[in-house]
Amino acid sequence: MNMSGGRERLVVIGGDAAGMSAASQARRLRGPDELEIVAFERGHFTSYSACGIPYWVGGDVGERDDLIARSPEEHRTRAIDLRMRTEVTEIDVAGKRVRARDVDSGAESWTSYDKLVIGTGARPIRPDMPGADAPGVHGVQTLDDGQALLDTLARTRGRRAVVVGAGYIGVEMAEALINRGYEVTVVNRGSEPMSTLDPDMGRLVHKAMEGLGITMVNDAAVTKVLTGQDGRVRAVATEDAEYPADVVILGIGVRPETGLARAAGLPVGGHGGLLTDLAMRVRGHEDIWAGGDCVEVLNLVSGQEQYIPLGTHANKHGQVIGTNVGGGYATFPGVVGTAVSKVCDLEIARTGLREKDALRVGLQFETVTIESTSRAGYYPGASPMTVKMLAERRTGRLLGVQIVGREGAGKRVDIAAVALTANMTAEQMTALDLGYAPPFSPVWDPVLVAARKAAAKVRAF
Repeated sequence: MNMSGGRERLVVIGGDAAGMSAASQARRLRGPDELEIVAFERGHFTSYSACGIPYWVGGDVGERDDLIARSPEEHRTRAIDLRMRTEVTEIDVAGKRVRARDVDSGAESWTSYDKLVIGTGARPIRPDMPGADAPGVHGVQTLDDGQALLDTLARTRGRRAVVVGAGYIGVEMAEALINRGYEVTVVNRGSEPMSTLDPDMGRLVHKAMEGLGITMVNDAAVTKVLTGQDGRVRAVATEDAEYPADVVILGIGVRPETGLARAAGLPVGGHGGLLTDLAMRVRGHEDIWAGGDCVEVLNLVSGQEQYIPLGTHANKHGQVIGTNVGGGYATFPGVVGTAVSKVCDLEIARTGLREKDALRVGLQFETVTIESTSRAGYYPGASPMTVKMLAERRTGRLLGVQIVGREGAGKRVDIAAVALTANMTAEQMTALDLGYAPPFSPVWDPVLVAARKAAAKVRAF
């Protein structure tokens, strides 16, 4: 049944990448006479790059608005009824309606839907410990978070920063604070930074970060945040030590924001994210879709569901959802787990499975690690890089690649991402016709050098 005078009504919860991509794509396919679109966003901003926040904080991106792809006003000109500072507090699946609350006034109202898109994103993990909410302690997930951190940095006289966690956000925020002239200590629960890498590759990141003047503290869990007489943060404490801090950044990671969905009885997976089919429709619910950081995705290498909150996936999810809601047909087949980051001039990339991922799903494999250069060794500017490759024993199927190096290292991971998607073997990779000239790579690209070694090692069994 259409809820709005013969037109269908699409309700979107969440005004960032997945939600607004879905709304925009649906609008391209169906005009306002056929489809009414109502979108709710609890924050101040829409359609922005959360991935760019560390570079804005660090000064590489000049203005906050540079990170905004489309403003609320721009969405409204396309006949999308976008309601800012409005938080959806309940989904009534049986009644096909949502309850929303105006954040500023507290006023509540119900809105009916024919089709519903859930794009509620993720929330930063805030440790349950004393002082975690003290002034000067910041998570960095939204533009509002980034602005709050910049306001704190502008008011803070001291120049000591502690970053809790050494994943993507942790290392990127360490770089941002180094760029702003802070003394930076990173406290990391793991044995090495970047747990998305195997520890031997994470050790390379560790050494490079220390070379940049960042103090790395591994195998250490923060137990409390200590505050001064003014109530502001003054240090973080582990079981063994205290680390003075004028500002603390929580880079522990994020969890899917699925409280609404859980309360409505929608299916969630082992990682806490919503479960969808290939069309991004919530399993078991004909008129509800979900995408972005609140869903789990299929890892094409392991064959298992995984939680990978990345903007690239969210935008693709939105395109798929909007196409299906708009009457077309599209699917999202899954991912291979590709990610790239940097800390100052060190580039860090990975795709596919780590050793522990492969072991967890019962795969036997061989690993090789090679050192090469970004350009021909004799060409000016050639810089070292390390490539690690996993290939399945007996079949030689590529399982994963990790790269750590300087300029020119990170985006080489895309070669491996395509090979993984195509289900190629290491042997097949050695014949890839990659572009070559001395300013761009050695005769044998580093990824292909690793593939040659992996193919030879697999053949030995």
